Amino acid sequence: MFRRSAIAAILAIGLTVTGSGFIAEAAEAPPTPMAALGDSITRAYNTGPSAYQDYPASSWSTGTTFTVNSHLLRFGAPAPTAFNDAVSGAKMVDLLAQANVAAGQKPAYVTILMGGNDICTRTEADMTAPATFETQFRSALAALTAGSASPKIFVASIPNVTNLWTVLKDNGSARFIWSIFGICQSLLARPTSMLAADVQRRANVATRNGDLNTKLRMVCAEFAACLYDGGAVFNTAFTAADVSTRDYFHPSVNGQKRLACATWNASYWAPVSKPTC
Repeated sequence: MFRRSAIAAILAIGLTVTGSGFIAEAAEAPPTPMAALGDSITRAYNTGPSAYQDYPASSWSTGTTFTVNSHLLRFGAPAPTAFNDAVSGAKMVDLLAQANVAAGQKPAYVTILMGGNDICTRTEADMTAPATFETQFRSALAALTAGSASPKIFVASIPNVTNLWTVLKDNGSARFIWSIFGICQSLLARPTSMLAADVQRRANVATRNGDLNTKLRMVCAEFAACLYDGGAVFNTAFTAADVSTRDYFHPSVNGQKRLACATWNASYWAPVSKPTC
């Protein structure tokens, strides 16, 4: 749980820190507490001083690193109490358990970024079927909204995983890491192959990416308290600088910063003049 008193004291010194990129943007009182659900992206995996570990301080949602300028920091002072309930490696099937944890925390605001691991799997056949994904997501939202005081729920689209392949397929270090660690082999196996089977496999992954985002949008629309990002994350063209050079897969600190910006621009508190992320 985030230490509210410490950050409130820091933020009280000044709500704008131009050197760090931190800007308090929410005009209304911040929702408290807030909770973040998801996978290793929301846990800011591989962004900290130790490799191959979670580092939630850099999370796009609940992070406290000024460089990232997370949703939490954009609310300004006093900062909401925040819970990062995301779990590295989680798939949509795991979201219900996270939702049950969050429901017990009685959040006023919940962010969800889930689905990357339903696409990035060991093989193409291991990807989650859209119908299954839909049922699992609906169950999680139902758990979050079951109480009398339903939180505002923000759902981020799944990033465009094909963009990762496009940006880094010609990087020898990336190809080596992808292969030796078996990263996202549904998409990244034989990354330079132009054989028909490999081209079709990558096309199938891209299609599933789109199908699962469609399910996020459709199910979110069933709940009055849910807001989908309209494809903001999917449409963000991440660059090589936005990807960790430890695994060439997870967002770097700069990638987390772009996620925070893109999602905030699509959130309940979206600024009228949206900055370029």
